[in-house]
Amino acid sequence: MAKGSCGKEPDECESLMSGSEVAAGEGIPLPTITVGPLKSELMIIMSKRQNYRIAGETFQPKSALHERIRRMLMLERLCSRFHLVARQLRSRHSNRDTLHVEDEYDVQDLLHALLTLEHDDIRPQEWTPSYAGGSSRMDFLLKLEQIVIEAKKTRSGLGARELGEQLMVDIQKYKQHPDCRTLVCFVYDPEGRIANPRGIENDLSGDKDGLAVRVIIAPKGL
Repeated sequence: MAKGSCGKEPDECESLMSGSEVAAGEGIPLPTITVGPLKSELMIIMSKRQNYRIAGETFQPKSALHERIRRMLMLERLCSRFHLVARQLRSRHSNRDTLHVEDEYDVQDLLHALLTLEHDDIRPQEWTPSYAGGSSRMDFLLKLEQIVIEAKKTRSGLGARELGEQLMVDIQKYKQHPDCRTLVCFVYDPEGRIANPRGIENDLSGDKDGLAVRVIIAPKGL
């Protein structure tokens, strides 16, 4: 019997296609993804994989690619559920001391703790290369995955317009970083100061001159 494009029997191919995306025609089943920016980012990774093949460069084996995608999906989930964790920490037995997430330092502390669930080599507050006449610090570098995570918290004076300007500067800055292939900008907005979070995510996420950018604003709505 003739085999399908995925290298399996036709019925098996249909099963893979119905439950997942198939990456760049390589028969690599991906989890079904409904979030536009993240789906776009994973397609960028696949596109680069194809480009590397054309250029004769060595690219990741399928198992490594799957692991990279899985970790990106885990980061997406972690950020999207960050508010639930912060809220749960407020309710402690006998009103014991807890972490109240009130500023960006609190966001970074809690995010760092959550990242240790999935990542071993987390480097906080790394120096970035010089940009626009000076150097600055990133929040977290996941060295092995070549992912930089910037954490922000909305406040008075840091609304949608100011946030958009900061994120544009961050994107330009990290294009120059040798260890950054993917930039994740997590914006914690517990007070709902950003009226159209999906719009900012869609506008700023994607492939920015070879840098995969994912902007995640959470929670969305109160």
